[in-house]
Parts: sequence; structure tokens; C-alpha cells
Amino acid sequence: MLERRTKPPLTIRLCGPRGFCAGVDRAIQIVVLALKKYGAPVYVRHEIVHNRYVVEGLQNLGAVFIEELHEIPDEHHQSPVVFSAHGVPKSVPADAVERNLFYLDATCPLVSKVHKQAMRHQRLGRHVLLIGHAGHPEVIGTMGQLPDGAVTLIETEQDAEKFVSPHGQELGYVSQTTLSVEDTAGVIRALEARFPQMKAPAAESICYATTNRQDAVKAAAPGSDLFLVVGAPNSSNSRRLVEVAERAGAKRSLLVQRASEIPWGEIGDISVLGLSAGASAPEIIVDEIIAAFRERFDARVELAETAIETENFPVMRAIRDVELTVADMAFVNGGVDRS
Repeated sequence: MLERRTKPPLTIRLCGPRGFCAGVDRAIQIVVLALKKYGAPVYVRHEIVHNRYVVEGLQNLGAVFIEELHEIPDEHHQSPVVFSAHGVPKSVPADAVERNLFYLDATCPLVSKVHKQAMRHQRLGRHVLLIGHAGHPEVIGTMGQLPDGAVTLIETEQDAEKFVSPHGQELGYVSQTTLSVEDTAGVIRALEARFPQMKAPAAESICYATTNRQDAVKAAAPGSDLFLVVGAPNSSNSRRLVEVAERAGAKRSLLVQRASEIPWGEIGDISVLGLSAGASAPEIIVDEIIAAFRERFDARVELAETAIETENFPVMRAIRDVELTVADMAFVNGGVDRS
């Protein structure tokens, strides 16, 4: 008679908050509502959020993803085009108007707030310093709110040390909303040491969802043998969670998009797993990963919750008259597999 093999015990520390934030939820809603009101195709400039699962789900519903507006065929110029949650330079809506396109701007309201703060600095005669990562869509969008030469990107403390204020101009700073709180604080300290008169934004630039997810990871990471963050490689806030987990005490931290990416042969003997998800990662993938560990371990889940989020950002008036079904809402909230 074969001896029945028992599964090794595993504690899964599940972070809360995790996954979709209010800005991501709103952006996905906008695409779904536009499809229901206007029909397919609905064009989306850039990934609506940085998550392949979400993008493919919206494609299945009739969304068409493009990088630039000139990709919209002439015969579809009456179809709506949605701008992503990351925000766009001023030149993009101007281009849409010139092409006579109907657009819906899904920029996260917290990103729009950073745009306004940057423009306020510039209006008050300050040279704007943007703390962020080169090439990220949010950074491109924020820099594109200001005239050429009015803003300088600062990525690191080394950049802060090398920066020279143009013509001794007064300075003001803003930051990308999805950065590591610690890294940003280090850059700000370096700038303030050199430019003590530099003006801060009127409100914190790093968004509540970024801070909340990082705080939950800090609580769950100490003593974790492995920490998994669900998110895409091009998701800034997800990559920051990986870094935060390692700094906070996880022995190893990895970014995965699906359970199929978990390197089962390399994880070794683990007894504590930390698990979180970036702000654009749907909950259904978190469930998928927990199920995959339960197949291999006698797993119990404990919640590492540091905040409860109640924020809700309404969509624009043009599509508020459309009702979402229960299935639509489940998809918007990341809980239904439509792939």
C-alpha cells in the first residue's frame, strides 16, 4: 500500500489593500461603458492600465488598443477613443480635436492633480522638477503639460546632486504617483539640501493607493521566505512593491503576471509566503495563485491589512447614463475571467 504524502504547511500572508485602485477601476469602467453605449470598436490609446489580462479582456469585448491617434482608420473617426489612466501630454487631446475625434479622458484624477500642481509651479515662475522614471507614460504625460524647457526629470539622488537650476530660477517639485515612498523621500532630501527654498506641491504627489499597498507589503514581508507581487513588468507601482518587500525583510521577492510564471522548481522549502498585487492587477489572478499554492501546500491564508480603501472616482457625464450589469461590474472589479 502506497504511503499517502502530506503537503508541507504554508502560511500565506495576503496583503490588504492590494490590486485595483479607484483610478484603475474608473478607467476600466470608462472603456466598458463606452463599448455598451457606442458599440465596438472603442479605441484606446496606450494600454488602459498596465495589465495584459485586463487588456486582453477588453479586446475580447471590442476595444482596440493603439499607440497613436493616426492609427484610427478614417472610416472609424466617429468611434470613441479613450486616453489611458496614466495621463497624456496636452498635445494628444489637441491632436484629437484637430482630427475631429470624440475622446474620453480616463486619466486618473490623482494624476490630473499632479498635472495641475506642476502647472501651478510653472505659472508662479518656478522651474519644475519632476521626480519619476524616464519613459513611463505618466511621466511623459506630466512633462507634456508644460512648455519645452520648463520641467526637468530627476530620477535618482545622483540626478539631484548634479542638477543646476536654470538662470538661478526658483524651483518647485512634483513626483510620479507610483514611486517608492522611501526612494522619493531620499531624492527630495537631496534636493532640499541643495535648494532649501524649493517649493513642495500643494498636496502629496504619491497617491494613496501606492502608499497603502507599500505599507501592507512592509507589514507582511518580515519573515517571509518568498514574496510574490502580481503585476506586469511595465507596471511601476508593482515593481516598487517587489523592492519594498525585499527592503522590509522578505528573503526573496518576485513579480509574476500569472500562476504559470511561478518558478516552482526554484522556490525551495518555504513556510511563509507574502502575496500582494499592484494597482492594475485583477483579484482573479490573486485567487489563481492562492489556488496553485494550495495544490502543493497545506496552505492557510492570513490577512495583513493596514488600511481600508473607500475611494470612488465617478466617470464623466457622457457615459453616466449607461448601466453596468452584475457581470460587467465583476469584470471591472477584476473578478471574472473573460479570456
